Amino acid sequence: MNSHEPPDGGDPAGTAHRDHWQSAYAAHPGMYGDEPSAPARYAAGLFREAGARDVLELGAGHGRDALHFARTGFSVRAADFSATGLAQLTAAAEARGLADRIATAVQDVREPLAAADGSADAVFAHMLMCMALSTAEIRALTAEVHRVLRPGGRFVFTVRHTGDAHYGTGRDLGDDIHEHGGFAVHFFSRALVEELAAEGWLLDDVTPFEEGELPRRLWRVTMTRVP
Repeated sequence: MNSHEPPDGGDPAGTAHRDHWQSAYAAHPGMYGDEPSAPARYAAGLFREAGARDVLELGAGHGRDALHFARTGFSVRAADFSATGLAQLTAAAEARGLADRIATAVQDVREPLAAADGSADAVFAHMLMCMALSTAEIRALTAEVHRVLRPGGRFVFTVRHTGDAHYGTGRDLGDDIHEHGGFAVHFFSRALVEELAAEGWLLDDVTPFEEGELPRRLWRVTMTRVP
């Protein structure tokens, strides 16, 4: 079942963030292309080896990675701030015969995740954790992912880090958040990654990689939920 209605609420910053993505997806449908990201390919293999059957993707956008998970046999719950992006994902899933494998829902990740305790085999988030979220909000989101994952479930996420060329440039918003070209990013330190993994997780792997123009410098982080 799909739900494309934005959550109610009156936070101006949240509304501005959502409106940015709504406008971006409306102006550039499928703007990240059809090919899955390298982290999604890695995650699909890892999740399969761990025996996962379903994946919760946070920050799914227009769905290039959600579609990849579905094509490789997973049931997918795709969540994003943008109803426009999710509508594009739904249309793409229907066109590819994958609609029965993908459910979508608008989700503000600053709010509790709309999933039951221990209901997900695996969680994936490409570039979602390093959006304009405070450290407190990132901690709360990580705790929510821990809540919805079953014991032994894997969480794979990617973040831009403090070695990125844009770190320290543009408008400094504090809390390692910098706005460059009208877009704010929370740049992760290694200490923050280790802090997030300290409560209820095994930190399996932190792999550096590059993506896109500049290029952006990121970490691919893999963690396993422990009871």
